[in-house]
Amino acid sequence: MLLRTLLRISAGTRTLPFLLGFVLVALGDELTDWVTPAYGLAAAGHAGLALPFACAACAACGAWEGGRLHRGEVFDRSPVRSALAITAPALLPVAVMGGLGMAAALGTAAVAAGTANGVQQPGPLAVWAGLLLAGTLVGSIAGRVLAPVVAVPLALVSSFVLTAYPAAFATYWPRHLVGGGLSDCCAVDHVLDGRAVAASLAFSGAVCAAAVLLIRARGTPLAVAAALAVTAGGVALGGWTARDLGPEPVRARPAAALVCDSGRPRVCLWPELGGARSAMVRAEVRRVTGSLAGHGIAVPETFTMAARPGPGEAKLGVPADARARDVAPAVVGGLLPRTPDCALRGDPYPAAAALGTATAWLTARAGPDGTTAPASGVGGRFTEADAARADELLRLPDRDQLTWYHATAAALTDCGTPPPPLPHTGTAAGGGAP
Repeated sequence: MLLRTLLRISAGTRTLPFLLGFVLVALGDELTDWVTPAYGLAAAGHAGLALPFACAACAACGAWEGGRLHRGEVFDRSPVRSALAITAPALLPVAVMGGLGMAAALGTAAVAAGTANGVQQPGPLAVWAGLLLAGTLVGSIAGRVLAPVVAVPLALVSSFVLTAYPAAFATYWPRHLVGGGLSDCCAVDHVLDGRAVAASLAFSGAVCAAAVLLIRARGTPLAVAAALAVTAGGVALGGWTARDLGPEPVRARPAAALVCDSGRPRVCLWPELGGARSAMVRAEVRRVTGSLAGHGIAVPETFTMAARPGPGEAKLGVPADARARDVAPAVVGGLLPRTPDCALRGDPYPAAAALGTATAWLTARAGPDGTTAPASGVGGRFTEADAARADELLRLPDRDQLTWYHATAAALTDCGTPPPPLPHTGTAAGGGAP
């Protein structure tokens, strides 16, 4: 069949405008919200929100094409050509349709992120290709054994359910088989865990192999049994590969990608913060740390954007599109201890009552040019109570303020130490009795 004829009569060609319209219009806001700026991997992962819809479209069109070939008795009238050789050209425009739909999603997310590096991410692209092809092949088999009025909607709905709903399961590994965790990838300090890609490819590869077996063998009982065994093996292998993954299939980004300078303190940034923004962040870090050091507050030798700072380093949690006003809160957050594991497990954490006051006090001490700005003047960052207690602390001698800060920082490292009382009143920082 001529290519132009194939494209003209294919269900994929006719469905493509509807899929593109749905991705660009109905999913446009979802694809542009919450994507990590300037990070190509995050744009590619976020575009995965459109994957269940593209897979459903491929499955439905594949069912129509499979049914059309069956109703036309094409397989019986072409004894020289195998069933797979007949089916593959008919399904190619359908798979291309799904790929173009995902390309539209990727372009939308990449524009929102301000990066063109999404196409350089082989992991998400491989997951998409495997699942789109699997949905197309399985849909074509449904179209060969069921009437079109049943096969097309059944393929549409079942494909969407199987790719979209596992993300809501309390057990995490099923979502990774269908790429359900990709849309949460990735913050700028994380990369995609290869186990999620391998698990999805094991599943989609097994489904594709089983579908090809059924197409070639024309659905004999032995072929059906072999296809079920192959599919079960793919699910088992994929589930075993993804068994230890959490809801987000990510791992810490290698620190070797950081760009560090030689200033004091040393500032290590991801390459996504390039040019003028990088220079601005470094200058602001040194301004803030200079103000804090001038008030006797010890600062570490290095501030880093790495997910897990090393010894002598503090976390600098600035976004990839950081502005000057974002740097001081990031520096302050890096100086305070991280939440201990006991608190993350849900154990009582009494020192948390003083965290807001400590944050407000540090922010006030980080005023421009070494000055101290009232905590109550920083709108929206703290509660009024925390800002008021921080302002009360600022009226005390520096020695008393530093004593309280050091005691609070020590209490924040475990779940068994209560927060110290405010020096001037004896009242706890959280507002309760000492």
